[in-house]
Amino acid sequence: MEVAAKLSILADAAKYDASCSSSGAKGRRGGAKGLGSTEGTGICHSYTPDGRCVSLLKVLLTNYCIYDCQYCINRRSSDVRRARFKVDELVALVLDFYRRNYIEGLFLSSGIIRTPDYTMEQLIAVAKTLRREHGFAGYIHLKTIPDASPELLDEAGRWADRLSINVELPTQENLDRLAPEKQLVQITGAMGRMKERIAEAKADAAPRRTLPRFAPAGQSTQMIVGATEATDTTILHTASELYRGPELRRVYYSGFSPIPDAAAGLPLIATPLVREHRLYQADWLMRFYGFEARELTTPKAPNLDLGLDPKTSWALRNRERFPVDLNLADREELLRIPGLGTRNVKRILAARRWHRIRLADLARMRVPLKRALPFIITDDHRPRLLNPDALDLRDRIAPKGSQTDLFETAFAALHGEL
Repeated sequence: MEVAAKLSILADAAKYDASCSSSGAKGRRGGAKGLGSTEGTGICHSYTPDGRCVSLLKVLLTNYCIYDCQYCINRRSSDVRRARFKVDELVALVLDFYRRNYIEGLFLSSGIIRTPDYTMEQLIAVAKTLRREHGFAGYIHLKTIPDASPELLDEAGRWADRLSINVELPTQENLDRLAPEKQLVQITGAMGRMKERIAEAKADAAPRRTLPRFAPAGQSTQMIVGATEATDTTILHTASELYRGPELRRVYYSGFSPIPDAAAGLPLIATPLVREHRLYQADWLMRFYGFEARELTTPKAPNLDLGLDPKTSWALRNRERFPVDLNLADREELLRIPGLGTRNVKRILAARRWHRIRLADLARMRVPLKRALPFIITDDHRPRLLNPDALDLRDRIAPKGSQTDLFETAFAALHGEL
């Protein structure tokens, strides 16, 4: 099989991994008058901690797999075209794309072939060859195999910027049903070992370091949402444990979408994308706003409200804590006000050292006043008609219609304003 045909198959097979996002874009060519293409070359975009957008070749080493995870298009029993790159083929492809300025890095995953150790050795060989034989200094993200031996996971971390193991489903009960070869304890155990190696490498930050660098961008994982009956409470609890225990940098949420020849136990319709979006908002609240997972849902409503962002939903359930005086509240109280993000909280704290906060200050900061006004007190504003006890408050501040504001989503993703 030609390398181009392998690339077409293995880039398409990689699009279901949510850690990067755009290789699943619908095919489109700029043509003679345009520029660029979204054809199946597997190029996607990712963002570095300083906000730079980098292009990655997102591809599988192979879509052959000895596992039979029911939610996976590449499972053993799936009737899809199969392909496999040789190590030197993939290395040459990365170097060629890099020299043409198509990409700045590599996102490499794989189906399990022969054994977990053999698969891990092949993935490592690609990264190691790029680094040692070709001096490749670009970004490399390797998916790791939880069943692989610890020595191989250690070696993977020496060559990759980021490592990840997909937990896939939030509970062992879910895995037993849809992916019986996978064990949650084994996955989190591997994450724990990588956490220790990352910490050791960071601690050895002296000019004459004795340890090689190890996955400096940390580790991440992915959970599929909607393939089972697992509620958002369960998903957020598992995510919270992964942030606390193995100290993951990111948990990605991937809404389940039906696949060809799907197993009988899987849903027939796709998970609403807005549910995935609400989970990302809740995840952001846990990581940057001081919320606990248990605060974001309730026993009576174990799933997030699809019609309202999770911070506003929480505020409506805790009306006794509002309104909050912007001139007196501490940072933790300010972060819980709907419409106030981390950046504007910092601005408010800085501004009130010099003068008392008024509505005009919030307007200059581009605070969404419609959402924030019922919950705040400023020098010239005290909520009356829109007071937090009003029974119809939810209807007044909820977005009209069911469509999610994509521009608001993009803004929130870049600046963390929730």
